[in-house]
Amino acid sequence: MAALGLLGAVLVGCGSGAAETPAAKATAKATVAGTPSPRASAAAPGPKPARVPAAPPTMALGPGGLTPVYTRRAKGAEKVVALTFDADMTADQGPRAAAGEHFDNPELIATLRRLKVDATVFMTGRWAEEYPDQAKSIGGDPRFEIANHSYSHYAFANPCYGLPTVSGPDMASDVQRAFDAFRDAGAVNVVPYFRFPGGCYDDAALRALAPTGVTAVQWDVVSGDAFAKDADAVAEQVLDGVRPGSLVVMHCTRSAAPVTERAIRRIVPELRARGYRFVKVSELMSR
Repeated sequence: MAALGLLGAVLVGCGSGAAETPAAKATAKATVAGTPSPRASAAAPGPKPARVPAAPPTMALGPGGLTPVYTRRAKGAEKVVALTFDADMTADQGPRAAAGEHFDNPELIATLRRLKVDATVFMTGRWAEEYPDQAKSIGGDPRFEIANHSYSHYAFANPCYGLPTVSGPDMASDVQRAFDAFRDAGAVNVVPYFRFPGGCYDDAALRALAPTGVTAVQWDVVSGDAFAKDADAVAEQVLDGVRPGSLVVMHCTRSAAPVTERAIRRIVPELRARGYRFVKVSELMSR
């Protein structure tokens, strides 16, 4: 779950991730899919090929080779905001899902589509395994992009809200296992961004993830939707906190965030009335 603290992460600087990292390879595969071969391009004139989208922006490694951390767009006054949704499922929660607990929230995704809201879903690999059809649908919709929220939803620093902890040597492989789960589900729009479970991290975790090539993405607005029962209170917390360039953390998990969909039905029209436009993290980072 997203923490209510740990909002002190800062922008480190913009640049390009290493081209041969696992995250970059996954992005490159999705980017070049459907690109015509040079031989085909030289053939008789025909329909122009679709424009290959630019690779999602990433940030350069920070001092000491640490994974960079992005919290919000700090420059400019353009009224854009990124709504992000954590699709949480811890590796050991399979029995609870089998017993009928819902870690998904298809109604929320349907509402975002109906309202034409671009958004980023930070998904755990375990969630993608439990709901592969939904992962594929979200990851195939151009309004959405899937980012990495670890495979296991175990903590990358200790203590962290009682979560089990991933050992340092296993952190990079846990992240890669999540990317593999997205690929196996058939998701296409996958970006090389990572959110720490619980928002908990330290320099050791940032160092351990550097070989994966991801940019860590936190937030500057906490929605408070985790375990909330009052949709209006969640909406008011978001509406009070959003500023131009904000990045909002919410959840896409019915059992742990049951009022998020109702809160979105108020948040979206009110922010639009204030002149805001909704963007994915990749667009926010590129602006």
